[in-house]
Amino acid sequence: MPAKKTTKKKELKKAKTGGGAKSKTAAARVASREKALEKKEIRTTEKAKAVHEAVRKTRTKEARQKSRRVEVEPALTVEDIEMQEYSADEFGRMLSMYEGTLKDIKEGEVVRGTVLGVTRDDVIVDVGFKSEGIIPMVEFPLPINVKVGDEIDVYLDAIENSDGQLVLSKQKADFMKVWDRIKDSHDSGETVSGKVVRRIKGGMVIDLFGVDAFLPGSQIALRQVPDFDALLGQALDLKIIKINKSRRNIVVSRRVVLEQEREKMRDHLLQEIEPGQVRKGIIKNITDFGVFIDLGGVDGLLHITDMAWGRINHPSEIVHLQQEIDVKVLDFDKSNNRISLGLKQLTPYPWEKVNEKFPVGSRVKGRVVSITDYGAFIELERGIEGLVHISEMSWTQHIKHPSKILSVNSAIETVVLSVDKENEKISLGLKQLEPDPWEMLDLKYPAGTKVSGKVRNLTTFGAFVEIEDGIDGLVHISDMSWIRRIQHPSEIMNRGDEVEVVILGIDKENRRISLGHKQVQPDPWPELQSQYSGGTETVGAISRLLDRGVIVDLPGAVEGFVPTNQLGKKDINRPADAFAEGDELPLKVIEFDSHNRRIILSVDSYMNGRQQAEIEAFLAKHPTRTMAVADMVEYPEPAGQSDRAKSKVQPSVQSPKDAAEDTRKAAEADKTTPDKPEDN
Repeated sequence: MPAKKTTKKKELKKAKTGGGAKSKTAAARVASREKALEKKEIRTTEKAKAVHEAVRKTRTKEARQKSRRVEVEPALTVEDIEMQEYSADEFGRMLSMYEGTLKDIKEGEVVRGTVLGVTRDDVIVDVGFKSEGIIPMVEFPLPINVKVGDEIDVYLDAIENSDGQLVLSKQKADFMKVWDRIKDSHDSGETVSGKVVRRIKGGMVIDLFGVDAFLPGSQIALRQVPDFDALLGQALDLKIIKINKSRRNIVVSRRVVLEQEREKMRDHLLQEIEPGQVRKGIIKNITDFGVFIDLGGVDGLLHITDMAWGRINHPSEIVHLQQEIDVKVLDFDKSNNRISLGLKQLTPYPWEKVNEKFPVGSRVKGRVVSITDYGAFIELERGIEGLVHISEMSWTQHIKHPSKILSVNSAIETVVLSVDKENEKISLGLKQLEPDPWEMLDLKYPAGTKVSGKVRNLTTFGAFVEIEDGIDGLVHISDMSWIRRIQHPSEIMNRGDEVEVVILGIDKENRRISLGHKQVQPDPWPELQSQYSGGTETVGAISRLLDRGVIVDLPGAVEGFVPTNQLGKKDINRPADAFAEGDELPLKVIEFDSHNRRIILSVDSYMNGRQQAEIEAFLAKHPTRTMAVADMVEYPEPAGQSDRAKSKVQPSVQSPKDAAEDTRKAAEADKTTPDKPEDN
């Protein structure tokens, strides 16, 4: 008997581990026996526990003695069951009973199964095979509402994997059920409907007939989609553009559907669009020069100049992307399919009654919208702007740039100066808000009035002196000194100096004031006439060397002029050849011109009748400088050289009277003092 039991154990062990042709069937029998023994053992154990509990609760001696007589059936173990022997008939009946519970299923088929359990990550499904299959929860479409007892279709991938587990798939089952429909839709180009399930890298996942399809980001719309998440949960019309059954790969496109719809709308629109129509459109793109609007299959351009009657810096100030607006068709070029649109044309023309709204002379309020070098533009109302020129900003201030007194977006009040409806221009004035100070200036400062002022600026022809805030007058260079010939105003005054001047004249129309500085003092020339009458001998110091003579300082702070041919040196062509600034000369007055305020003197006249020793001493004191060889070479005379230029290099001997007359004429012709300018 022990030998038989040992043999039975080996056979059972061999059936467990396989090794025979029917290893799977033997393993199934063993598993069935073990399960039955386990259930029996559990029932026996529970029964024994109940008996023991009843004995424990018995309190009388008789009950305890009776309980001792109860025989408890000993529990059976797996080893005991394995040692039992079954006849061939018993074993055959058990095997047929077990195989009757199994379905005849094959790999690659869609089978019906029952949900036995639902965990957080998996769903356990019984398809009537010897073991259950486990399907990952991610294969079920959202929202997941599967529960125990539900019957579902699953795809049998494999009867047994490396772990001996049944391999099932819910997604493959769904795919196989709808594959024929998907293929027909793809082949025929049919438009199908799908729901956006979730977003993934590169696009969106679409629920198409219960299976997942891929919608690439480039195929979602006609242009770039700013927010993919906004499409979640939406149902979209799609075209199936690519399928692969073996990989269960389905690619769909919404762009193809939109392009087909757009083309139909485009053909319809081009047939009926005409200038003057008002149509709805969606802002497709915004640029610096305008916006492109989708009219429904055709894009039109709304230029920035046609967006508003007023000034705008960028189209984004008025519209934004994806905004739906009404626009007016201004022009349609059928050859190029170009459409020009307008937005401001939908509102009334603001310049229609501009003369009634803004009459000349009225005061108006506005906002500064732009500042340029020449003025500032003021928005009086939407679409109407006026210009305040820089010259109309102040009566008295010298404004270098409008930004010194105005700023963008500031509110100001102005006066309407003129209105040009045809050219859409309005001239405005800022200074007209205050009285014009020039209107009463001639009464306030009559000619001859002495005033004090500050030197504001110096020029080559004079100096500008501010006599009151913002009002300047010009002191011409000829009105700076009675007795000196001024070369530049800086010889008398400097910028910032406080000087006393006399009002010479006021021109209100041109807004000019003529001032004099020398007129503050009396004219000294009547007294100088007696002091420097013709023939008077004196001494003068050279203050300036000129080509035609020298300027000398005479006693009494007066200047005189000595011509070159009256310097007592006949061998020089220029005073600088024998004289220098600061040299003192003995002189005799040969002409006194009180009208032109000029004194002409001569060394030659002084030397006439003098002793030879005095003449030689003068010549020795002022020797003629030697010339370089290069200076002595005669060059060809330039074409067009004047006779006057020739006379400068051809010395001549003249009497003192003739010399004085020539000198006077030359001085009048070469007067160095410039004329007074017309404008300050």
